[in-house]
Amino acid sequence: MKVTTTLASCHTPDGALMVLQEHDGQYFLKIGGVQLMSTTASASEQTMAELACAAMPARPRILIGGLGFGFTLKRVLELCPPDAVVEVAELLQEVIDWNREHLASVNGTLLDDPRVTVHLRDVHDLLGSGRYHAILLDVDNSPDPLVQRGNARLYDRGGISRVKSALHPGGRVVYWSANRDRAFARSLERSFKKVECVGAKAYPQAKKFTHTLFVADRD
Repeated sequence: MKVTTTLASCHTPDGALMVLQEHDGQYFLKIGGVQLMSTTASASEQTMAELACAAMPARPRILIGGLGFGFTLKRVLELCPPDAVVEVAELLQEVIDWNREHLASVNGTLLDDPRVTVHLRDVHDLLGSGRYHAILLDVDNSPDPLVQRGNARLYDRGGISRVKSALHPGGRVVYWSANRDRAFARSLERSFKKVECVGAKAYPQAKKFTHTLFVADRD
């Protein structure tokens, strides 16, 4: 029997226990006993990056909200030119540290790519620091937050307006969600010229599209 090893733990701003575990060479992140992400299911994060980077201008500026296990960052860097500017906003220092210490063999070394700047900040606050050609938001489980209650403000009317203002004309935002939220899609449609709800698989061989990517383009 292969043992599950707890590598590290901390508490989220809301006080929930967050645990990084390893089992049979794979890594899992759990919050309050609920699995948030794993190295066995990263296809939707990669699809998210592909949608966000579908039409990049010269020297694009990109913002990724949520570092996670770095799979979104990895695919963004694969798709972007050498002169791209890629900023990552991560709320928890522990997640940054775990990527460097425990997940270096996964994607942790990407934090040292010269195109990358990592901000220990709430992405909501970083949205007011300039304009981006693409914004990727994977900060929580869905518009119904799991990691911290404060993430809900990214999905309300004010948050959507803030995201739109942080995009260049013609820019694109992609939100990751564990489920399809029709009310949130309608909220996006009131602010953006084009909105798509794209089904995404957890892993390439999956038969079902278990996640949803909300793709919104600014005019």
